[in-house]
Amino acid sequence: MLGMERQSQFIGESGAFLDAVEKASRAAPLDRPVLVVGERGTGKELIAERLHRLSMRWDGPLVTLNCAAMPETLIEAELFGHEAGAFTGATKSRVGRFEEADGGTLFLDELGTLSSGAQERLLRAVEYGEITRIGSSRPTKVDVRIVAATNANLPRMADEGTFRADLLDRLSFEVVTLPPLRFREGDISVLADYFGRRMAAELEWVQWPGLGQLASEALERHEWPGNVRELRNVIERAVYQWEDSSRPIDHIIFDPFESPWKPKEMATREHIPNMVEPDPVPAAEKQQPEAGFVEVDDMKDAVEAYEKRILESAMAKNRYNQRQTAKSLNLTYDQLRHSLKRHDLLGS
Repeated sequence: MLGMERQSQFIGESGAFLDAVEKASRAAPLDRPVLVVGERGTGKELIAERLHRLSMRWDGPLVTLNCAAMPETLIEAELFGHEAGAFTGATKSRVGRFEEADGGTLFLDELGTLSSGAQERLLRAVEYGEITRIGSSRPTKVDVRIVAATNANLPRMADEGTFRADLLDRLSFEVVTLPPLRFREGDISVLADYFGRRMAAELEWVQWPGLGQLASEALERHEWPGNVRELRNVIERAVYQWEDSSRPIDHIIFDPFESPWKPKEMATREHIPNMVEPDPVPAAEKQQPEAGFVEVDDMKDAVEAYEKRILESAMAKNRYNQRQTAKSLNLTYDQLRHSLKRHDLLGS
């Protein structure tokens, strides 16, 4: 219903992540608002739950509201409640999230999407500890701790006038900023192993074979715009699609929408993998190698190594089906077999 029931384990060992968790732990016992900042999928909900469970309100309700999920016309009624007849469709009185969270914690996710009217009412609730239902003139006292989360730049929004600066001041007694996964050194492999083992157990595998080298390297190279939530989906998808539980998993799909048969409307430039962008600088104007250019001592060895890497990656992507791999590389079956034999990959 309204309480957040989720698996609240914190998985990770990077210094940046542990520092954020420790900061939340120190702030938890204080009966003050806390603002949790981070990209999507970084675990803001888990931090909110930790702040509640380690506070003096741990045995009170933990109520959550995703502000972005509510239409602007209903967000105030959802937060503060309403009386019968307050607006069209309000056939009876209803308590809001503030009253439901009385004696506990109210977690407001996607805070930056709140309407100006809701911001004004929220400021009064935080400052005076009272709310007024829509359609009522009688204020109600509430004892609620606010924990809010956002991935928006609230200070900039305050400067631009789209978010109340006085409300931001009141809610930012402490700010816990969660690091994105790409900056959590060493945590990708730890999280991947955790999610993989859990999915393997769910599928009743006898053992967890782990991840192969190609899969592990691909995970480390990925930018993870969806952070831990995206990583969990990627790993669980890879495990359930892997058909041989005795071999390390080496087939990773980052974009589940990627398909040669997807509708043309979805085949936008950003979804086309390995797409070569047009070079805006004429070749004649290039006097120096580009930044990141790799110098090699032996051209032939470098090309051979790169070709082997392409073959290994394509074989893993096509689940070691040689005919499908040949098709994906625009090679004949015999050409692929010759290349695999030359690189000693026929046993893969």
